[in-house]
Amino acid sequence: MDFSFSQDQLLFQANVRSFLTNEVTPERIRELWQTDSGRSDELWAQLVELGLTAMSVPEAFGGLGLTELDFVLLAQECGYAGLPEPLVETMLVGVPLLAALDDVQQALKGEWLTRVAEGRARLAVGQPGNPLVSDAHVADLLLLPHGDEVHAVPRAAVSLTRNESVDPSRQLFRVDWTPSAATRVAEAEQGRALWAAAFNRGALATAAQLLGLAKRMVDLAVDYSFERKQFGKPVGSFQAVKHLMANVAVQIEFAKGPLYRAAYSLAENLPGAGVQVSHAKLACAEAALLAAKNAIQTHGAMGYTWEVDLQLFMKRAWALDKVWGDRGLHKARVREALFGGVIQPGAGNTF
Repeated sequence: MDFSFSQDQLLFQANVRSFLTNEVTPERIRELWQTDSGRSDELWAQLVELGLTAMSVPEAFGGLGLTELDFVLLAQECGYAGLPEPLVETMLVGVPLLAALDDVQQALKGEWLTRVAEGRARLAVGQPGNPLVSDAHVADLLLLPHGDEVHAVPRAAVSLTRNESVDPSRQLFRVDWTPSAATRVAEAEQGRALWAAAFNRGALATAAQLLGLAKRMVDLAVDYSFERKQFGKPVGSFQAVKHLMANVAVQIEFAKGPLYRAAYSLAENLPGAGVQVSHAKLACAEAALLAAKNAIQTHGAMGYTWEVDLQLFMKRAWALDKVWGDRGLHKARVREALFGGVIQPGAGNTF
């Protein structure tokens, strides 16, 4: 049996990588930090033109109807580039959550999924137990929890308070709003299942980005190690530096299997998918955090400075480590699967 990705999937990944390399540069990321929204309508329009906003939208609503397995490689590339736009959470969390609503909400689904596919709307998703919502300020529709219920709330109906993040590219907001029968799109019984599925997809999306970030930090450290010289030689030629990067490279390779297995399990709705997602999140976070640590050491004191590009990706990794469940929660889910017990898929902190 062939478990490798198809040629079409790999070609799409290569095309997206090429686009992001040219358009989402460290200089452009820094420029966005200076804007009020931290986001670019022009960049979003380019993502729409590539067809990325239609990927996970069902075909009935004008999308491509692709799965988590089709998007996981693209999420990695978004992590590698440090893409600020909320593409990954919109495609892997918001769209599936909206599409999973029952047929009573057909009109709502038809309107918003069509708009997302066409690039005329962005989604933001809240998380039970977490008061902060990422990119709520640019979302046209917010999918928010009230207890176990799911509510669909237009941005005009909420009040936002900005919350600072360790990563300047992350835009976090406390959302104040009033739940009502008009905004409720799923009752508590259905909502529990919807939020559990959204949690798994959010953790998968985060894991994929962390793996991309780990690879980017290794590449930055390797490039710097050949530019910086000591005793007349590039520091990259020293065995100690080689070991730092080799250790991260091993972690990255070990994380790929759990990540792709988790994506397949979610795409096929297999039993035990939640535990496999937790395994993937833990493996990818471990690789990214080790990459950040070893890349800083390779850069020396320069690694801590604002001017060096490493800090863009290092801070993103630190933040995403806590998103859609921190390591403690995911370790508890794996432990529960191995040894028994009751662990609820609750929310981790958002930084």
